[in-house]
Amino acid sequence: MFKQKIISLLEEITKLPKEKISTLLEVPPSQELGDFAFPCFFLANPKNYDEMWKDVEKDFFIKKSPVEISQHIKDMLIPKIKKIPEIEKVETRGPYINFFIDKKILAKNVLDEMHKDYGKGNKKGKIMVEYCHANTHKAFHVGHTRNIALGESICRILENAGYKVIRANYQGDVGMHVAKTLWGFMNLKKLNLKMPKTYLGKWLGIVYAKASAAAEDESIKKEINEINQKLYAQDKKLVELWKKTRQWSIDYFETEVYPDFDVHFDRFYFESEVEKKGIEMAKKLLKNGVAQLSEGTIIMDLEKYNLGIFLILKSDETPLYSTKDLYLAELMDKEHNPERILHIVGSEQKFYFQQLFKTLELINPKNAKKQQHISYELVNLPTGKMKSREGKVILYDDTRDKIKELVKKELLKRNKSLKDKELQEKTKKITLGAIKYAMLSQSTHKTIIFNEQDVTNFEGETGPYLQYAYARASSIIKKSKKKAKHTIPEALTEKESALIKKIADFPHEIKKAEEKLDPSIIAHYAYHLAQIFNEFYHAEKVIGTDEEAFRLKLVDAFRTTLKNALYLLGIETMDEM
Repeated sequence: MFKQKIISLLEEITKLPKEKISTLLEVPPSQELGDFAFPCFFLANPKNYDEMWKDVEKDFFIKKSPVEISQHIKDMLIPKIKKIPEIEKVETRGPYINFFIDKKILAKNVLDEMHKDYGKGNKKGKIMVEYCHANTHKAFHVGHTRNIALGESICRILENAGYKVIRANYQGDVGMHVAKTLWGFMNLKKLNLKMPKTYLGKWLGIVYAKASAAAEDESIKKEINEINQKLYAQDKKLVELWKKTRQWSIDYFETEVYPDFDVHFDRFYFESEVEKKGIEMAKKLLKNGVAQLSEGTIIMDLEKYNLGIFLILKSDETPLYSTKDLYLAELMDKEHNPERILHIVGSEQKFYFQQLFKTLELINPKNAKKQQHISYELVNLPTGKMKSREGKVILYDDTRDKIKELVKKELLKRNKSLKDKELQEKTKKITLGAIKYAMLSQSTHKTIIFNEQDVTNFEGETGPYLQYAYARASSIIKKSKKKAKHTIPEALTEKESALIKKIADFPHEIKKAEEKLDPSIIAHYAYHLAQIFNEFYHAEKVIGTDEEAFRLKLVDAFRTTLKNALYLLGIETMDEM
């Protein structure tokens, strides 16, 4: 509310659009410099003027320096802010206009609005988010957790904004990777493998890696190709084996992966479900003259769009990813008719999605407009890139179990009297919080170097640090015998003001995360919020002071805000660590 009032004032004077003012408005590094600062460099640059500024004092702004412009705007603001109690004063520091807001009014507003739904929106509409893509017959490694954590967090952010979200999971259950695993299963002796009694779905990933390595041999590669062709031809014995092993993978995902990420999908799509219709669709596009034939292969010529040639069906009618994806887009739209369909897929597929969306645009422009690729960079090991086919991966549950041991040791170091059941529950929540925060705290444009020791640090920018901050706040409230009240003191301390300001930023940060579909915005916000709370905690005594009731209310407001932020990241909180 306070920021919006400042933006409206600046819009009235500068005639700049609100969106531009919002991007220029800064939070100063020190409270002595105010709560918001507006830099005037932009106004002093003639190159930035266009038709939207026809009502502005162009001559004044162009002919003056940023310092002179800031002084001029301040003079125009002073009589206006006298009518706005939320803004205490306005000053200039060189080329900056600094706004000071009334902390008592801010504190009252924040505490009045504080409830479990703090930060929620009321948007309408339906959005489908397609994520996870856990392929059957392959390993689920730690790199896949970035996708599932990112997808689930985006779903929660959109739901928080008011949208109805349809969670979809599109899984590859046919293709060469399946043929390799089936060949490996039928040749366990050659691969020096034995079938375990449990965790069969996880074990298939090992079979796949071994079979992929063996496929370097041309004769084995030929056998795998034959298996693939027989599967497409519906060979009875192979289909029976495919169904059995496919179910092992599905059971593994349902018991070991999805529960950890608190994920419940509304619709599971499988490649086997869409491949036949995709083949029919490719042939129809050829028949209607939309697609072309090139050496027996059906293609989309996208050269004039600088997108090259897009293959949509091989000459032997073996479907490609594109064959299946074309029909998948049609099926998703037909079944749910969402206003947007978001595909959470790695950045290495950027060009592919550009080709796919352009092809959809030529077929069905209305459907194409709904499609959006949310890309993200890879998760690498400190030793380099993970490769499932070479077995150079860290399996998810192996990673989870290793982190559990690190967390368990840390918890016992802090509290040796923890009972086993409580220890196990806390260990699990902290472990999953560590993994999720590690996957969500980095911008999607950055590669993650995953290191178990780093993500479990209780003092750094990690999930455990945030969970510990929540537990610390809960402990304060539990120890106090007074009831929290929001009777605002006459003068707020610097640490109280800083915490109130940060809590007040929450709805704005959520909105940014929703607009950019970027959970890292919330992750960083949560971390800085926890930092400011810890500074408040160390500087200001709560229990046994005259301000105890107010500070308890402030601590509870922090706790509610952090819990809401962590929920959007899929991270659970605990009252005790």
